[in-house]
Amino acid sequence: MAKISKKLGNNLKNIRLEKGMSQGDICRATGMDRGYISRVESGQKNPTISNLEKIAKALGIKPDELLK
Repeated sequence: MAKISKKLGNNLKNIRLEKGMSQGDICRATGMDRGYISRVESGQKNPTISNLEKIAKALGIKPDELLK
């Protein structure tokens, strides 16, 4: 499980940076705490499907792109 959590976190961070967004931008768009986003990016926290959808929407991508 840890491997997929790391992959998700790395994808989230890379896509966020490619789009020129900060963790704060994601937080404002989703209503989530910055610490939560940070833990997801570091692979320490697994988001729910609902939160995964919110994060993807904030990034303007499909949720499955975070898992590729």
